[in-house]
Parts: sequence; C-alpha cells; structure tokens
Amino acid sequence: MLHSGNIGVCDIREAAVRERAASTAGNRPLFYFRFGVDQALPPERRAPVTPSSSSRYHRRRSSGSRDERYRSDVHTEAVQAALAKHKERKMAVPMPSKRRSLVVQTSMDAYTPPDTSSGSEDEGSVQGDSQGTPTSSQGSINMEHWISQAIHGSTTSTTSSSSTQSGGSGAAHRLADVMAQTHIENHSAPPDVTTYTSEHSIQVERPQGSTTSRTAPKYGNAELMETGDGVPVSSRVSAKIQQLVNTLKRPKRPPLREFFVDDFEELLEVQQPDPNQPKPEGAQMLAMRGEQLGVVTNWPPSLEAALQRWGTISPKAPCLTTMDTNGKPLYILTYGKLWTRSMKVAYNILHKLGTKQEPMVRPGDRVALVFPNNDPAASMVAFYGCLLAEVVPVPIEVPLTRKDAGSQQIGFLLGSCGVTVALTSDACHKGLPKSPTGEIPQFKGWPKLLWFVTESKHLSKPPRDWFPHIKDANNDTAYIEYKTCKDGSVLGVTVTRIALLTHCQALTQACGYTEAETIVNVLDFKKDVGLWHGILTSVMNMMHVISIPYSLMKVNPLSWIQKVCQYKAKVACVKSRDMHWALVAHRDQRDINLSSLRMLIVADGANPWSISSCDAFLNVFQSKGLRQEVICPCASSPEALTVAIRRPTDDSNQPPGRGVLSMHGLTYGVIRVDSEEKLSVLTVQDVGLVMPGAIMCSVKPDGIPQLCRTDEIGELCVCAIATGTSYYGLSGMTKNTFEVFPVMSSGAPVSEYPFVRTGLLGFVGPGGLVFVVGKMDGLMVVSGRRHNADDIVATALAVEPMKFVYRGRIAVFSVTVLHDERIVIVAEQRPDSTEEDSFQWMSRVLQAIDSIHQVGVYCLALVPANTLPKTPLGGIHLSETKQLFLEGSLHPCNVLMCPHTCVTNLPKPRQKQPEIGPASVMVGNLVSGKRIAQASGRDLGQIEDNDQARKFLFLSEVLQWRAQTTPDHVLYTLLNCRGTIANSLTCVQLHKRAEKIAVMLMERGRLQDGDHVALVYPPGIDLIAAFYGCLYAGCVPITVRPPHPQNIATTLPTVKMIVEVSRSACLMTTQLICKLLRSREAAAAVDVRAWPPILDTDDLPKKRPAQIYKPSNPDTLAYLDFSVSTTGMLAGVKMSHAATSAFCRSIKLQCELYPSREVAICLDPYCGLGFVLWCLCSVYSGHQSILIPPSELETNPALWLLAVSQYKVRDTFCSYSVMELCTKGLGSQTESLKARGLDLSRVRTCVVVAEERPRIALTQSFSKLFKDLGLHPRAVSTSFGCRVNLAICLQGTSGPDPTTVYVDMRALRHDRVRLVERGSPHSLPLMESGKILPGVRIIIANPETKGPLGDSHLGEIWVHSAHNASGYFTIYGDESLQSDHFNSRLSFGDTQTVWARTGYLGFLRRTELTDANGERHDALYVVGALDEAMELRGMRYHPIDIETSVIRAHKSVTECAVFTWTNLLVVVVELDGSEQEALDLVPLVTNVVLEEHYLVVGVVVVVDIGVIPINSRGEKQRMHLRDGFLADQLDPIYVAYNM
Repeated sequence: MLHSGNIGVCDIREAAVRERAASTAGNRPLFYFRFGVDQALPPERRAPVTPSSSSRYHRRRSSGSRDERYRSDVHTEAVQAALAKHKERKMAVPMPSKRRSLVVQTSMDAYTPPDTSSGSEDEGSVQGDSQGTPTSSQGSINMEHWISQAIHGSTTSTTSSSSTQSGGSGAAHRLADVMAQTHIENHSAPPDVTTYTSEHSIQVERPQGSTTSRTAPKYGNAELMETGDGVPVSSRVSAKIQQLVNTLKRPKRPPLREFFVDDFEELLEVQQPDPNQPKPEGAQMLAMRGEQLGVVTNWPPSLEAALQRWGTISPKAPCLTTMDTNGKPLYILTYGKLWTRSMKVAYNILHKLGTKQEPMVRPGDRVALVFPNNDPAASMVAFYGCLLAEVVPVPIEVPLTRKDAGSQQIGFLLGSCGVTVALTSDACHKGLPKSPTGEIPQFKGWPKLLWFVTESKHLSKPPRDWFPHIKDANNDTAYIEYKTCKDGSVLGVTVTRIALLTHCQALTQACGYTEAETIVNVLDFKKDVGLWHGILTSVMNMMHVISIPYSLMKVNPLSWIQKVCQYKAKVACVKSRDMHWALVAHRDQRDINLSSLRMLIVADGANPWSISSCDAFLNVFQSKGLRQEVICPCASSPEALTVAIRRPTDDSNQPPGRGVLSMHGLTYGVIRVDSEEKLSVLTVQDVGLVMPGAIMCSVKPDGIPQLCRTDEIGELCVCAIATGTSYYGLSGMTKNTFEVFPVMSSGAPVSEYPFVRTGLLGFVGPGGLVFVVGKMDGLMVVSGRRHNADDIVATALAVEPMKFVYRGRIAVFSVTVLHDERIVIVAEQRPDSTEEDSFQWMSRVLQAIDSIHQVGVYCLALVPANTLPKTPLGGIHLSETKQLFLEGSLHPCNVLMCPHTCVTNLPKPRQKQPEIGPASVMVGNLVSGKRIAQASGRDLGQIEDNDQARKFLFLSEVLQWRAQTTPDHVLYTLLNCRGTIANSLTCVQLHKRAEKIAVMLMERGRLQDGDHVALVYPPGIDLIAAFYGCLYAGCVPITVRPPHPQNIATTLPTVKMIVEVSRSACLMTTQLICKLLRSREAAAAVDVRAWPPILDTDDLPKKRPAQIYKPSNPDTLAYLDFSVSTTGMLAGVKMSHAATSAFCRSIKLQCELYPSREVAICLDPYCGLGFVLWCLCSVYSGHQSILIPPSELETNPALWLLAVSQYKVRDTFCSYSVMELCTKGLGSQTESLKARGLDLSRVRTCVVVAEERPRIALTQSFSKLFKDLGLHPRAVSTSFGCRVNLAICLQGTSGPDPTTVYVDMRALRHDRVRLVERGSPHSLPLMESGKILPGVRIIIANPETKGPLGDSHLGEIWVHSAHNASGYFTIYGDESLQSDHFNSRLSFGDTQTVWARTGYLGFLRRTELTDANGERHDALYVVGALDEAMELRGMRYHPIDIETSVIRAHKSVTECAVFTWTNLLVVVVELDGSEQEALDLVPLVTNVVLEEHYLVVGVVVVVDIGVIPINSRGEKQRMHLRDGFLADQLDPIYVAYNM
C-alpha cells in the first residue's frame, strides 16, 4: 500500500512538501522544523534547518520543567500567541473575593500529600521565572467616584486587586472595572452589563515577563503526570509567534438574527447558521475496502484449538512473563502450564460449583473475572479456562472500596449479564474488603456473587477421561468487554467466537506477527488493545508476552524500554503517555538500544494529540536505534475492535502521512487544510489502513447514517466479521450501533451487510489512510459547532504557567443549560499555587480557548490536587466529575463563570411598545370581551347590624361607653412565655388607666392637644393603655418598637429616627426602657441629649382629668403609623378618627366579631393591621383579645398554638415569621403536642397578616404539618395591606375559601396574566390574598399611564375606601408624591373617583364561586411590590421568584435575596454548611437562574446564615442588603463575579 508522505486531502498542504524539501536530510517529521528556527538570528539571516542546526535545536527545545497531557509545540505557541495579543488590554476580570479562612484552607499545609497512586515523581526543580503581577492601584477612593467614573465611560486604568480582599472598596473596585470595559455612548442610564457583546468582552492583562529568552533544561526534570488516556505534550514560547501579535484580530462572533417576540412567548434565540461557515464541497466518499484477509493453512480453527496445539507440541515455550515492582521477572507462564491450568479451571467451573444435579454455571453463562493489573498470568489462565468451559468471561476492574467511582455501574452490568460467580486470584481475594465475619460484602449496585479462587492449589484435578470440548469458532459469545459511556453508565460489548478468531487473524496479518516473537505489553490486559494483542493474538501465534504492570511504570517509567532491550522484543504495545513518561525519565542511558523493535503500537494513536508524543519520542530515541517507520498508531473502539492500524514497513523513505487541519473548519465538520499563518490548527497523523477483510466508511454523526463527502468529518463505521455484535441485553442501543446501514445520497444502502459505528470521528484520506480527529464521546456541540473535549484540554494545558495544573489532571465536559451545551473545565491546581496564580491562569485559559476555538467557556473550576475522582488506572473519572459538579459536591477552591460571554441564545430584550392611547385600550378590551379589572367588598351602607359602636364617631367615646355599660367585661388578656396569664384588662380598668395617663401627659408633659407622643413599649397591655391615654388627652400617638437590649447599636437609631421624623413632643415608656435609653451603650449609638422629654408610665398620678378631650372633627388626626418598607424607606401615614372607626367596623363585619368572641393575636403591635388588631378592634367590637407577643415564641415555639387550643379560639392572627417558627420549630413535635392535648379543630380562620405576595409554600406546609392536630386546611389564609390602606383584604368567616391559580411566569414578566394548569412548565402558584373588606373598592391600573386594565393584565392595585390613610407624614413635605399616592385619578374611564395607589402589582380574577350576597366572587392576587420589581432585559421580574429557584438549587442554600446594581443581577445566598461548599453554589445558582428566568447572574455572594436582613414582618430587606454589600459590610464567604 502506498504511504503518502504529504497527504493531499483535497491537496492537504503544499507547504508541507516545501518544508520537507527544505529539510533535505534526516527525515524527521516536518512538524518540528516549522518552529525550529534559531531565535537568536534576525529574520532575514535565518538558515533553513538542516541536521547541523537541528542538534542545536535539540539542546534548547523544552521550556522549563513541564507537565501536561497533550504535548504539542505548535499548539503551545499558538496559545502563547493568542494570549500575547491580549497583552495591551487591562485586566478587567474582577478577582473573586474570598474569606481568609477559605484561602488558608487551600494553602499548602491543608493539602494531603499525593496519594500512593501518584508514584514517586521527581518534582521539577526549576521554577518558572517570577512573573510580575499587576500592581493593585487600590486607594480608598470612595464608592460614588468609582460608579460615576464607570458610568460616564471614562476608561479607568485600574487593574484588579491582587490581594485577597476582605475590606476596602473591593466590591466597588471590581465592578467598576467590569464597567469600565463597557463603553457607553450618550446614555444617562447605567450600562446594561447583562448584554455583553464581543467587542468589549472582558480581557485579562498578562504580566510582562520576558517570555522569549527563557532557556531551560531538557525533559529530564519535568514531572510525571497522571492522566486517564492522557496524551502528553511539550512546549516553548517562540519569538516567531510574537511577530504575529499585530496581525491577529479578535474573531467577531456571527450576529444573531432579528426575530419577533410573540405576545407571551419569550423565544430563545435560535442560532442561525453563519453564512460564511465552511461547507463540505467534495464528492461523496466511497466505502474503503481493506486488503483481503489471507487464508493461511496452519491457522487454527478456533483460539482454544491454538492453545491446545501449542500446549501439547511446545509446552516449554514461554507464553507470558510477569514483572514485580522492581522490574525483575516474577513468573514465567509457559504454553504447557497455560493449557493444563486452563483445563483445570474449566473443569472446576463446570463441575465443582453447585451440585451435580444443579451446577451453578453452565455453558453460555456469564462469569466475572476480577484480577488485579499486576497479575496477568492468573487472569489469562481464567480467561482461557472460561473459553474451554464455553462460559463467557466478563473481565472487570477490582473494586477497591465499596463506593468506588465507577464500580457501582460495573455492578449494574454484572447484574444485567446475570453474573453469579466471580473468578479471582488468592491475593486479590485476600485484599477485598471483608465484613467482621470474613464475608465479602456486597458492593454497592452489585449482584450477590460467589467468589471463586482460580489458583491451581485450590482446584481439583480433572479426571483422566475428562477433556474440554474444542469446537470450531462459531457465533456463540466468546467474551464480553465492558465499556464506560459518556454518562458513566457501563455497557457490555459481546464478541462472538468467530469475531474473536477473525480479529486475531486480521491483526496477525496487519502486524505481520510470526511464531515465537517477543512482545512487550504496557496496556491493560483486560480490554482493548492490551487484551487483543497481549492475551488473544499472542496465543494464536505462540508469541512471548512481557507484561509490564502499571505499578512498575509508576516507579520506573523507563521499564518498558529496558525490557525491549533486554528481551530484544520485536513489538511493544504502549499508550502515548508511556512514551511521554519515558521521555521525562530519560537521562541519556548508555545501554539503550531499540533497533530490535519492528513495531511500536501506539494504542491511543487515534487521539490527535498523541502525535507530539510520537514525534518527541522519535526525536530522542532515533539515536538509540529507533526507526521512524516502527511507530504504528492504531485506532480502536470497544464496539468495532481494531478499526485501523499503521502497518510496519521496511521502507524508511516513506514518511507517515499527516494533515494540518483548520480547527475552525473542524467545528463545522469540514476538512480544511490550514495555511501557516493561522494559529488554530489540529495536526493529525494517520492511523494506517483499514483492517484486512473490513469495509470502512464515514457517516454523518447525527440523523440518518448518510455517507459523508470526501472533505467532511463523520463517524467512522466498519463492516467486518471481526467486530462486536451487541450491547449485552440492550436491543435498542444495539440496533443503533451494531446494525447501521449507511446510505448514499441517492438513498441506496452502501452494502447489504450492517456496519458498526466505531464512536470515532474522522475521515479516509488519500491512499486509503484513516485519520481520526476525535471521539463521539468527547464531542460538545455548542451553538451548532462541534468541539472536541481533548482539543480544549490541549489548549488549556498549553497555557503558561505550564506547571499550574497538577500533573496534567484536567477534565473537560459539557452541561446543558438553556437548551445548549456549555463547556466546563475542571482542573486540579498545584498545592503551592496562590490565589493570584490561579486567577491569572484561569483568565488566560479563557482567552486562549476563545482565540483558538472561538468558543466561550461557561465555567472554569479549580480543585485541590488529588481530589478528582479517579478511574482504576489513575485517570480522571469524567462522568463522576461531571456528576459532582452538577450536584454541587465538587468543592472547588476557585471558580470562574462566564455566562455573560457564552450564553448567546437568550431571548431578545423586550422593547417597550409605543404607548397606545387610552381610548384604544378601552375599545380593545371591549372587543376582546375582557372586562375592566375592578372589584369591591360589601357595601357598608347596606349592611344592617346592631352595631352599637357605630353611633360614636371616636374610639375614645366607644371605650367610655363600654366602661359604663360593661365595666367588668375583659377586653385584653396577655400571655407570658409559659402560656399563663401575665396581665388582663377589663373595660373599666383600661378606661381608668387611660385617664391617669392623660393627666400625666397634660401635667408632667405639659402637652397641648394635637402634640405627637412616641410610645416606646414592649408588646403588651401598657402600650394599649398609653394609646387610649393619648386619645383622652387629645395627643397623637405613634407606636415605636423599643430598641433591642442586645443590639442597641443597630436598633436604637431607628427609634431615634421615628421619634424625630414624627416630631414627637414627648416619649412615653416603661421604667426599664427609660434606663436603657439613657444608658452608656445608647450614648455610643445616638446623641442621648437630643431625646424629647421621657415620661415613665410605671409611676402614674392618682387623679382623674378634669375632662376627656373630644376631637372637633372626625377628619382630624387619630394616630400616626410608621413602618419601614421592604425597600428600606421609613414612611409614616396619617390615620384620621373617621378612618380608624371605619377600619374597625370593616374588620368587625368581615370577621363577625362580638363581645362573646375570643381572638388570639400573635403579631407585632407597632404598625399596620397588627397594631389595629392588638389595640383598637377589641375596644370597638367588644371581643376579648388574647395577646401573645411573638418574641415569647423564641423560648416556647408552641405557645401560640397551645393558647389557641386552650382558649378554644375560632379566629387567630399571626405573621409569617410566627408561622415559620412553628413550622421549623415544631415539625418533629406534632406527636408530643397531640399527647399534650393540643387541638386545632375549632379554628375557623387563621390569618397571616402581610404586606406581600402570599407565601404559598409556607402556608401549605403549615397546614399539612398541623392537619393531624385538627387544623382544617381551608382555615389558613392571608390578608393584604400596605401603607396607603392598612388592610384591603382579609379572609373573613363567611364567603368562599381562598383560591389558588397557576399563572405563566414568562407572561407575567411582560405584565400579562395567563392561567395555566398546575405543574405545567414555568407555572407559578398564586394564592388569593383574602376577601376584599367591606367598603373597599379596587381597580387594577397601568402604573405608567394610569389607565384601567383588563382582567388579563398585571397592573398596580388601586384602592378607594373610607379607611384609606389620609397621607404621608414627613418632614420633607413632598406634595407631589403625596397627591400621587393618595389622590390619584384614572386617566380615562371613571375619572372622578379618587384612588390611593398601593405600590403593589396584582390582578383580579372573577371566580366561579359565589359571595355571601350571591354575587360571583372576585379574587385579588398580589404579585409583588412595584419598588422591588426589577426591570431586566426590558421585562419585569419579582425577586421572590428568582429567590425561590435559587433556594431549590442546592440543599445548603437556606435563604436567598436578589437585587440589581447597575443592571447587574446580584444573588446573595446564605450557606448552611462548611465554607468549602461555598464555591459549589456559584455554578448551580447561575444555572438555575438562566434555566428558569433567562437571566444572567452578574455577582454571586455567599454569606453566613442570618446575614440577609429581615424586618419584623419577616420580609427581606433587600435594599439594606444591597447597601451593606456595596459598602463591604457583609463579610461574605465568597464573592464570584460572573463574566
């Protein structure tokens, strides 16, 4: 067969020919000369490289002590060049900030020393020259300065801080850096960093180090590496490449097409094919036939027959020599011994297991072979024993522990094969884990096995007359080879006896094997090339195999070369890493002579990156007698066995074929020869010709198996007898892989016989040479382009500093996020690397991959050395690593996510439509049959009830009336933490105390009517008395939560602020708090001299007031209600006497409250509905209020529910924090509470008082939890109030149960309401916020245009009611805000009614249910506060929805809060776990927000539990959190800035 030296796949490379002509002598691969020009010479005087200059080139070849997996000089230069062009740009990647403890834990001391599997490697002694790190210009420049600089587009020339930051303007600094990159043209708004374009993609500065003049020693002291099928590589930085810097321009990503966003659907961007992408142009390929399989007369009719023949005619011939770890021969197995022992094993398997009547194993059954890698002899005997007994051997790895990475999957394979017996060796059996009774435990996922030791001394001798039945090879299964898939599952490939024999014959012919040749085997003898050459074909030809165990290779990487010399071996089977290790360890051994080798089989020759190991090996060992034509790469796969192998030739003038292919072309599946200037190339070597007797073609990797064109990459398929026949027990997968019928473009099949898919991607070049460019398993399809994991690995490993990746241990895989594959790189970092090193390296890897592969890396994670899961031979277990990454248990020590740069298929940002006129909206609604969204509670005027209190205009009058008519009726009962009554008040007691307080105010306080008084009391009776005292004196009360004694510094300033803002003329409180306000701690927090006069109500005057004040007008001020909103704004509203009375009446009617009722209240009594229920309602309606301070539940969580049960209460009110406390604190105690007699069956309404969207998950889990204690699930409901109206909805006693609807979350972002079924994708459950109170009218309005909206729209809830507050009370007197919030009118429709704007978004739905008065019931659904809603990508997002998704993402996330800052989405998560888990959360949080909300997270902040501030109502204070984050006050565990 011709060996084309310069392949021309569509004329692959004239350049190669020219190069070859230039190097006239010493036919070394052209690869090395390309950059072998001596850098010292000026360009014009460079001489063509000839052997004389090449020796000089050898001396300076290698750059430093090196360790990576794919060693390729050209590629490394390409990477260096790609990085060099980024040099001028500033480092704008914000370095993540890490808590010190995290950094310390990943320091040198915390590392476990490399485990024994890493062998004793010679750590390189030469350190790379110290690289200048960018200085940190980190002054204490204040926040505003940074932001304004960034926003106004002045390019700040800062580099990111190089220290681990824990204080200062760190966060600001880094964000400013990100923003400085984003050029802004005449926008006043901050830039939208969420839509990076490739023009200002983030670059990282490379430190200026003299990269060109580095000289370094040879291979000698590079380290060993440990890679799975890792193919190692070497590299230099070349001056020539530096000259290319200016000619390289960053490749522009293809523009994404415009598309139309439908009303509801946010379409994900569909990647359109790039019009300029290369397309295959060649003719349709022809199926390539291998040579005829020759018929040799003395070939045996089956492999067992061959064994019988050699065992009887040459019993003394050596078959297998095994080595100990010192490289001394341990044992020589002769053909005679192999024959007799295999017979013995066969006899014992068939006759000594089970009973005579019921043998355990019969011919055709499957049996596991479990032998360690250092015992090939026992394994070989067992294998042939099985063949002779006609049982099917399944060779597998020894399970090391019960939870070995891949061992569980192997167990599944054994189970599906019906394996019940495992053959093993004595030593292995002793080494297996044992239970205390000496039993071998069942491994996870494994079937129950009988372990059978095959050593001769344990076996019975077969009787003289017993003889194995030796047949000709047939279609029975001979053995099953296991194969690990991309997802980690293990399949068994069945190989028939005829396929086994034919494969041996084909290999014998292709490799020219002859009798009694010696072959050195370094490969795993259980499967693949090691099994086929070292166990099977060797026996067919009576060859002598020298087996080198992996353990010996680790101690002495040169051992295989020494054995080749010692035994004058003709053939050696190795992987490229064995060649690399030998190079690393080679130190000019004098006695090495490799001239005996006629064939060096490179088992992973199909990996394109093996070429550099082959070249480097040839370069060094050519002087030791190694000939170029001896190196024979082969391609194989478990399914197709040997796919192709390069034949050994005697003609040293025919150099092997190779092609330099454009990596860009390959991503489109097209073969393009690359011109020299391009950096991103893949150099591939041929793996020889198709096997004898086989037909090969390549088909398109997906879809129908259509033949490729000649310049197209496809999956290689083989049609031959010598292939696997099925995946054991999996008929569907078998059909797709082993029974493929490739079709031509005409649709006709290529052959009537089925082909087998090999799982290899490649093409057949000129002269029938086969080229492989990658594996199907390593394929990652990112936005329509195909990338190979191995190529990405090679690029990452070529990035300086080379030594950064620990022993080349790096894993690349893809995860699917948002309907596309995303590339993830996980690498083990050197134990001694600093944060700065890691970050620098990560930044460079991103650039290199972007430049060379034009693809973005989604996530780059670094883990400590030796922590990735390993395969039995020490490589990285890829699927297990991916699994750990996805479940958040990889525990990286550094993470860099780049969603901004890689996720290009997000929906288009929504463009706001030009406003449609109000009239057209009206008409549109009418035409489409949508009703205007409005609803109202019952009309107060039409309700007839015997409400005595109605005749009084003022609450103070109602109290006086009750004190006269029912003086001893108990209004209030206060419980303490033990559930006993601490205090109670009757009508007359309350009246009398109020009188005394009024006297005190007028006499001691010298207050006038209308003065404001701050009431600073703990929740209780004193507060109520003080409130009515103020009313009696004509003063205006303001209830204020007292400062927390343990936390004065943060709580006291709020008290002070409310006192000042409300203009309180005096402050009333208890003696205890009085002391607290004047204490030393208080003085440290606020200026205590500025307090107004403080009155202590523990010491009251004994007299009554001359008269009780009566207001002149019901519209005068009754009290002020101050509250801090969730956005952190302090807002006080004015409640008039008329509104207060109307409010109480409305609640009385809704809840049917009468003097005979008892109501339990577990709420904070300082603002909103909580205050009204605690202080006002009992006086108005006369019912008894059982008061339970929520703070008492911290010591006794069951207090509230026990009180409800004990007092047989029908109606109770609580807050979300109380409900959460009960759910978390009592979850496990329901049985004991039941035993204590807790009974909730009388509860009719349990209302959560809230100013937010109902927390449906919490209310449901509360209902479920206490269902067993009699709580009716329909009893639990919520109320809704806000600043402008303290209670709009409240689930009363009558009326329908609260309803729940499911809405489409995507439509909601566009302010539309679309109902969907429960459980449909993107559905969001929303619960009605209770019934609309009597006298309340609601309309849904557009917050921007103020027009009324239809039913199907999300809009602002506007309210009209007698108990609306009458305005804000502020010192600033912001009139416009006041009139807008409290006195708004619709822009069309009913323009007369005056409405108050709640500031909350919601919608109304008319339900099928009927109200008390027979009308159809309108339900109000609150979605969220307008202030909190985030405008991102033109859509409206509610923080709670994103937070809910994030909390679900990982078990360790206990709480989450999100906010935006300069259009970056910031996610803060509280971590309940070790700090080591902090970095696991970053990818998971980013993934879930992308998947569920189509948003890119800008910053992920991981903090301790309790950092997210919560107000008294249990609502998150997101704006406080934001301010704390920007001011660097959170002390985060980790802050990740996503790029």
